[in-house]
Amino acid sequence: MISRRRLTQAMTAAAAAGTAGLLGTGTATADTGAAPAAATTGRTVRDLGPVRRIRTDVLDVAYHDVGPADGTPVILLHGWPFSPVGSYAEVASALAPRGYRCLVPYLRGHGETRFLRADTFRSGEQAALGADLIAFMDALRVPRALFAGYDWGGRAGDVAAALWPERCTGLVSVNGYLIQNLAVAQKPLAPQLEEGYWYFFYFLTERGREGLRRNREDLARVVWRRNSPDWQFTEAEFAQAARLWSNPDYVDVVIHSYRHRLAAAPGAPRYASLERRLLDQPKITVPAVTLDGAADGVIPPTDGSGYAAHFSGPWRHHVVPGAGHNLPQERPDAFAAAVLEVDGMR
Repeated sequence: MISRRRLTQAMTAAAAAGTAGLLGTGTATADTGAAPAAATTGRTVRDLGPVRRIRTDVLDVAYHDVGPADGTPVILLHGWPFSPVGSYAEVASALAPRGYRCLVPYLRGHGETRFLRADTFRSGEQAALGADLIAFMDALRVPRALFAGYDWGGRAGDVAAALWPERCTGLVSVNGYLIQNLAVAQKPLAPQLEEGYWYFFYFLTERGREGLRRNREDLARVVWRRNSPDWQFTEAEFAQAARLWSNPDYVDVVIHSYRHRLAAAPGAPRYASLERRLLDQPKITVPAVTLDGAADGVIPPTDGSGYAAHFSGPWRHHVVPGAGHNLPQERPDAFAAAVLEVDGMR
């Protein structure tokens, strides 16, 4: 569990950034004064309690519900190929005593989440992830919530915050503005960035699909090590996450996600209108805190200026030392502090 001292340190560091990171000032702040990452070797694997289930129009969603039932809703959204339990057990244990109801869903194709119909297209596109989030809230009768996530989960939160701002009270997004610009999907990035996206191109091939089907654990281990090179995860933490990848729709959803983002596969017709809206790169108008891990092996940390224009509401940016791509699990204190920070910006 995160100690009160470490959480307080992280909150103090976030508060010290003050309002200098607001878009109105034209600057962003980088938090480099927080405590270093704790050693993970031998750490006890925590959990999030029982898995609950709720049905939407498309999915039977598995999720965890931690904290007071009447607490401030915050939806914690995991990435690929990581575990919502591993990523958010420490974060939820810090937020729940402070009055937050932490809802932690398993994304489509992961864990015990299942499609309701066999004939539903197994889409992994960004519009589907954002729509899933809103449908999850509808099913739980949660009118508004704070969204916080990274990787796939961060993208789901960004999409939902941009298209349904009335449902979002605030946003924490690791690696900034994550809505994909499919209009420039074929435009190459700098080679050093393309290198980190090796699996995007692997998954474009049928060899990559078969490799994911046969070697999902070994492939995920490579991604964990490359994307978070300083993270000393335990075998117990990895084994906990590996249980998610036995989902029968895992391969189809993952493959479609990466092929669609490179404009190599069509999207599902039910999300076409949403994808057209996302082509305009809509602004995020709700209060937002963006985080970069200083040790992210796939997306190098920045000062946030490259995507600042996409945030038209109150916005702050921090670089988190000792964190890689799976920032909530590697630095849960900093992630929990960001949730508290953005909630205070409303």
